[in-house]
Amino acid sequence: MSDPQRPRASLRTAVVWDVLEDALDRRVKATGKDSLDVLDTGGGSGNFAVPVARLGHRVTVVDPSPNALFALERRAAEAGVAERVQGVQGDIHGLFDVVERGGYDAVLCHGVLEYVDDPAEGVRNAVAALRPSGALSLLAAGLGGAVLARALAGHFSEARRALTDPDGRWGEGDPVPRRFTAEQLTEAVEAAGVEVGAVHGVRVFADLVPGVLVDTEPGALDALLQLEAAAAELPAFRSVATQLHVLGEKRG
Repeated sequence: MSDPQRPRASLRTAVVWDVLEDALDRRVKATGKDSLDVLDTGGGSGNFAVPVARLGHRVTVVDPSPNALFALERRAAEAGVAERVQGVQGDIHGLFDVVERGGYDAVLCHGVLEYVDDPAEGVRNAVAALRPSGALSLLAAGLGGAVLARALAGHFSEARRALTDPDGRWGEGDPVPRRFTAEQLTEAVEAAGVEVGAVHGVRVFADLVPGVLVDTEPGALDALLQLEAAAAELPAFRSVATQLHVLGEKRG
């Protein structure tokens, strides 16, 4: 999990972290390097960047928020990895104004595509930052999870609107500008030159389970984590996940 001091946070990151850690390990073995150059676009305060740096890798975080980058610097220092984490102000559309094209062994693009004007361009830039055979980790909001959540809350008209809206939004008050299906994400990734290795559903159940149950029932958190991991790769369940994670490798 990304932060062992925050067990509830693991419900949001555990599936992605396990897949990402394994992918980075494979890249280390494939390249023969002791450490990798990793780019985290939209990495904010370092939820993934700091744990990746703890593995010994060098991480560059690109984020438009100065406050997030300040928090990243403090968090990296507290974790003892400040020398391996660099924060740069910028965004995915102007990515190569601040980082090197084709300079990274792995690129994380988490929680970015929902908020950019042109998601396809965002994916292309993330892939262009990779070295040949580099690993892409893409995480974005899932359409099915939003539809299910609105329906279970009794907001049936909003659920139907999300289901039919081109951007997957349930109304004007929806804080997420855009959501995706697994097919949309994999098509965008493949069109950018990436061979998809795996697609996972993230937070299939976590956002639907009452928090008080997880906090008070002995063993509930671990059991829920195991359930999330078991369901993550099953198409029937990832189709209703809050988020979708695509892992792939840049072609030659």
